[in-house]
Amino acid sequence: MHDGAMHGYGDDIFTETEDVDPDTLANLGPLRRLAGIWEGRRGIDLNPKAEGPERREFIERIEMQPIDPQSNGPQLLYGLRYHVHIVASDEETTFHDQVGYWLWEPATGLIMQSLTIPRGQTALARGQGKPDDAKIVVRADRGGPGYGICSTDFLEWAFRTDSYELTVTFNDDGSWSYVSDTMLMVRGRSEPFRHQDRNTLQKVAEPTPNPLARIELQKATLKEAHGIGREG
Repeated sequence: MHDGAMHGYGDDIFTETEDVDPDTLANLGPLRRLAGIWEGRRGIDLNPKAEGPERREFIERIEMQPIDPQSNGPQLLYGLRYHVHIVASDEETTFHDQVGYWLWEPATGLIMQSLTIPRGQTALARGQGKPDDAKIVVRADRGGPGYGICSTDFLEWAFRTDSYELTVTFNDDGSWSYVSDTMLMVRGRSEPFRHQDRNTLQKVAEPTPNPLARIELQKATLKEAHGIGREG
């Protein structure tokens, strides 16, 4: 599973790829259609409560912006940094907040989604794809080798997450839809609970090119592109 030769990396784990295109948006494969700012107003959440499953409706905003190319030695990744913000339709407080990255490895077709929520939980899910795919599926399992789920002690004790699977479908009108299935073992119950979220997102703004692409195209100085550092 972790033999570099299986993935074509060879024995040199230190030397980074020299042929790197600075334009992330041009190298995102199936993730390209996620880039931008999106809103959805008809989200549905099914979650566990003491009296039984609860159905909530929500509105959602997702921002996905390209980052500069990333390297793990010879492994080259292109990606999007994202922020999900959700408000329940009948409340004013935040219902769900999430940050992370979508990553694409062109050489192998590997897709990864990392996610962190401010209730003491993080996960790294993986999938496989091709640049023109109309659907993306990523999955993480508790205790899995390399890709998994990490939770705070309370969540492990009371609402243990055994698996997470996200299916993204790209629609003909330029929107995209998702279904998120999270299998929970709720304390005191013998059967797992399928916690599900679903929504359809419409684009409200285009993405901002990644810093290196803006610098290479002479559309920004180093300080303007990164927001820090010297003028260049």
